[in-house]
Amino acid sequence: MAPRQFGPAGLAAALSALVIASAATAAPGPKGHKHTIFNAGVPGDPKKPFRVIEMTATDGNGTMAFDPPKIEVFQGEQIKFVIKNVGVLDHEFMLDSFEANKKHAVAMQKNPEMEHDDPNGKRIVAKKKAELIWKFVRVGTFEYACLIPGHYEAGMKGVVEVMPKPKPSAIAAKANGKNTIKQ
Repeated sequence: MAPRQFGPAGLAAALSALVIASAATAAPGPKGHKHTIFNAGVPGDPKKPFRVIEMTATDGNGTMAFDPPKIEVFQGEQIKFVIKNVGVLDHEFMLDSFEANKKHAVAMQKNPEMEHDDPNGKRIVAKKKAELIWKFVRVGTFEYACLIPGHYEAGMKGVVEVMPKPKPSAIAAKANGKNTIKQ
């Protein structure tokens, strides 16, 4: 049997069906969606060494915040973020570029029920904690933020400064109390 050949109209119909099918599978579900493109680095490997950074998410008196509001890491370093929500509201921790977080905030305005459980973002229920391991592969300045409508505007954001990779002894020297290295 000879292979079937499509004319221009048949090819266009087949491509349209493929685009529609892939768009349907990529659409966000009712509770959120998965991220596959990452600007701030790549998902970490828990089997490799990482430094732990403990953070708190707070709310009250009309303000919301992450503590610490700024962290410094080295290019190539893996960080295990342990985010404790000590507030009374649910929050999210979304790690990305400033531009991507801004675009994502618009999507969250349209879908405020969206919840994240992604390599670079987690929903943190009130009085609970979430963890994620992240490897920073590019030098630059990135942002972590809560993109639940109104939270970012109330101050719930922070900055990650990724510095050029130092000698191994400098990474070990960076570790202290709240920032420990797991080997």
